[in-house]
This record gives sequence, structure tokens and C-alpha cells, in this order.
Amino acid sequence: MAAISPATATTAASLSLPQFTSSSSSSSSSSPFSLSFKTATVGSRCVRCGVRSLENQSGHRSLDFLSNGDPISLINPNSSPISMAAASSESGSKCSKRVCLFHSDETRDLAERIVAQSDCIELRSINWKKFDDGFPNLFIQNAQGIRGQHVAFLASFSSPAVIFEQLSVIYALPKLFVSSFTLVLPFFPTGTSERMEDEGDVATAFTLARILSNIPASRGGPTSLVTFDIHALQERFYFGDTILPCFESGIPLLKSRLQALPDSDNISIAFPDDGAWKRFHKQLQHYPTIVCNKVRMGDKRIVRIKEGDAEGRHVVIVDDLVQSGGTLIECQKVLAAHGAAKISAYVTHGIFPKSSWKRFKLDTKGDPAEGFSYFWITDSCGLTVKEVMNKPPFEVLSLAGSIASALQV
Repeated sequence: MAAISPATATTAASLSLPQFTSSSSSSSSSSPFSLSFKTATVGSRCVRCGVRSLENQSGHRSLDFLSNGDPISLINPNSSPISMAAASSESGSKCSKRVCLFHSDETRDLAERIVAQSDCIELRSINWKKFDDGFPNLFIQNAQGIRGQHVAFLASFSSPAVIFEQLSVIYALPKLFVSSFTLVLPFFPTGTSERMEDEGDVATAFTLARILSNIPASRGGPTSLVTFDIHALQERFYFGDTILPCFESGIPLLKSRLQALPDSDNISIAFPDDGAWKRFHKQLQHYPTIVCNKVRMGDKRIVRIKEGDAEGRHVVIVDDLVQSGGTLIECQKVLAAHGAAKISAYVTHGIFPKSSWKRFKLDTKGDPAEGFSYFWITDSCGLTVKEVMNKPPFEVLSLAGSIASALQV
């Protein structure tokens, strides 16, 4: 990968929008507001931010946000029409701290979307190269320039092949005399391997937690870790006292999206197993709930409805992650057999090894047994986002705003 110049040129502009009229109300209501945006050039690469459309659905304002040509639907759940980026540009003094954000190769696009959310966050770069023997040849650009600064690193441990080079940077950044260090790891990848069932099983979730717990302290103290919807709740106790984990969730993004649907008053939430119910039911308690479970019959596992009624409802299956998708598809079939009018799905982490996302089809005939109305994922797994972008039923809900807010804590 070519090196990125540390010099960053940023321009900002303000677009006055005199009226905003709601189409969901019988009487027009107008409220003046302004929308600020910025474009930044990092070396020869232009970070382009723009607004494609603005709507008001059920009182929720929606922006189609363009980043390097890829549309990402961002929905503002707040009543205020002014974005976080606009608010911060109006008054830089509102920043609780200014953050220098580094990123891996894989998380570049998400990092650019995070920076676009707040003028308090500045994008920084690293040269990711390899020696002839395949080991990483890494260089942190303008390392002296981050002394005394708040520093964050946006990581993606999508495969074992990229973990070592990122850990090398993660261990180096706090020792560059920075004021504080935050590791943003949207997806904690070994979360499904959290327990031992037979003697000899290795719980790699605990192993990775121990590795992260030994990140060197910065001037400000222990490293902060920001991660989203970790697979098992008990995994928070795997981390040692030398790291401060902050557990965030993508569910608020889902709730905002559901409220913008035309049939928002007919939504039911289905959990594919008891584990998903334990993780998410309190955040979604205002919706009617359906709980499924897996019953072993010989060598097969059959999904059945344990409680709840799907008849005539738009049922949204909610879980933390999806890999092959077998459980979600079995859940879809049983919900359709029990009379669901529509079926959609949400997972925070769309892993989809071996392009298993291709198993999920769009419902084009009004038959929920044949396809999904929507399949929402976040951009926690950058490689997946590139594969499913603009391919219905998939729709990406960006974590950029949530991460930008977490970096200001």
C-alpha cells in the first residue's frame, strides 16, 4: 500500500436549508436549520462527504451519506436536525478532547466516516508494508507530532493473518508519550470460543482478552477498549485490570431504522435462541417478542418457536453475529410457517465466511418463506460491507457516529 501523507487539508462549508417539511403529517410544519459539511484531502486521496437525500419519516430525519462514492444510510434518531458534525463545526470549544485516529488498512473507510462525524477527530496514517520474508514493515507517520495528544486506533481482527501487524502498532502507540490511548475494536472476533466443553478445548476469547489486557499504559493511564455487542456477556470479565473495556451496542441504530419503516407499528422482534434474548431483550422491550430455540433431534438441530406470536407481523430476527446463516434461515422458515407477514433480520457483525451472505435472498413476491424484506448489518466487518453494498436485502447501518461519540468520553 502506498504511503499516505500526514498533511491534511480540510475545507468546510455551510449549506442553508430554509425549510424542512414533513410528508408524514397532514399539516405542513417547517423549521429552518443549516447543515454543515466538510471535505478533506489526505495526501492524494480525497475524502468526500455529501448529502444525497433528506427525508422525514415518522419524525425521523434521514441522510444518505456519500463517502468515496459508497452510499451509507445514516439515520439520526434525535429530534434535532443538526448533525454531530455540524454542531461541532459551529463551536470547536464543545470538543471534550481532540483525538488523533489511526486505522488499519481494512478499516480506512470506516475511519473516514468517523472523522466526518466530528471536527474533534483527526485522521492519521501508518505505512503498512512487508519485508521480503513476509513479516510486517511498519512506520507510524509523524510520531513526534502525537506527543501529548489523545490517540485512538481503529482495528479489525478479521483474520489471524492481520492480527500481529496491528498488535505491533497497538503496543507501540501508547509508548509515544501520548495523553491517552483508545483501541476501537468493533468486532471481538474470538467471542464465540468462550468456553470449554471438553478437557483440552482452548478458549481463544480468553487468550485474546489477555493479549489486549497487556497493552502498555499511556501517560493518562490504562488503555480504553471500545467494542460492540460482544458475543457472550461473561466475556467482559476476561479482561484484566490494566485495560478499561467499554461495551457499546448497535441496537440503537436498529431501533432508529425500525421507527422509520412505514409499518413501524407492526414490528415484532424474534430472537433465534435464549442467548440472543439475554443479550438484547432489555434494549428492545417495547416491541412484542418471539423467542425461538434449538431442539436436537438425532444429528439435527430443529428451530422451534418457544414463545410469542408471529401471525400477521413484520418479524425482525435479531442476533449479535452471523456466520454461515443456517440458524437464521431455519428461524425464517419457522416464522413464515407461523404466519409472519414479512421477515427481516439484524446482526451487528456480518461475518459471512466464504460469501455465505449469498444465501439470503430478497423477498420479491410477498412470500417471507422465500426471502427477507431487509437484512441490516453494521460496518463492523469492513470486508463484508464491500461485498454486500447495494445488494438487497442488505442495508448497512454505520457505527461511525457511535464510535465518534465514544471517543469523546
